Amino acid sequence: MSVAIRVIPCLDVDAGRVVKGVNFEGLRDAGDPVELARRYNEAGADELTFLDVTASSADRETTYEVVRQTAEEVFIPLTVGGGVRAAEDVDRLLRNGADKASINTAAVTRPEVINEITERFGSQVLVLSVDARRTADPSIASGYEVTTHGGRTGTGMCAVAWAKEAAERGVGEILLNSIDADGTKDGFDLEMIRAVRAAVSVPLIASGGAGKPEDFPPAIAAGADAVLAASIFHFGPKDMIAQVKQAIRDAGYPVR
Repeated sequence: MSVAIRVIPCLDVDAGRVVKGVNFEGLRDAGDPVELARRYNEAGADELTFLDVTASSADRETTYEVVRQTAEEVFIPLTVGGGVRAAEDVDRLLRNGADKASINTAAVTRPEVINEITERFGSQVLVLSVDARRTADPSIASGYEVTTHGGRTGTGMCAVAWAKEAAERGVGEILLNSIDADGTKDGFDLEMIRAVRAAVSVPLIASGGAGKPEDFPPAIAAGADAVLAASIFHFGPKDMIAQVKQAIRDAGYPVR
């Protein structure tokens, strides 16, 4: 692996505030998104991801304003997701300062939107967010089911097969989030990372479960090109990004 591993703080934004819960529930306030973004930029984050966790029409203007303010403050790539349903939404996010857009529910509902967005803007602007949970459903070969609506709604879709289809449709990256591990601080779902890595060649961002710097290298060993976390950065020591990068470096992986 010669490309540097990216360390990405995730800001889950609800009505203009950063929130964080466990398994997508019990959200608590984690601060002002623009202030946190500025802090992470200064602390050495490689990218930032904003996810509008409610993405209701009433909050969309708030999100665009937050994106605009953040883009003026930070000088690292900014990915924004939540409520992205069409190429026009991506266009508006890019005009407000986002570098990439993340899509989830709309792509599950209508996979062709991936083609429409990537044909207009290029694969590099689109990240597919896959919220997956373990399932005993025998019809789902991988044992991982795609969910929507913050992990509350099952789709009956195999997460590995869906990642493969999306990559074939042109998505530039896959953000793989474990609903089961989210916010638990028990470590990443390494089996899920390995399963998706075996099926796709596009960059893979591992998300869900990081609790300490030592949790990150195993995710990279399982196939992640980038590692994303929220709680460990929001509520941990101010030098946590540096600690995570050192742990990755100590494990023998290139990091910026």
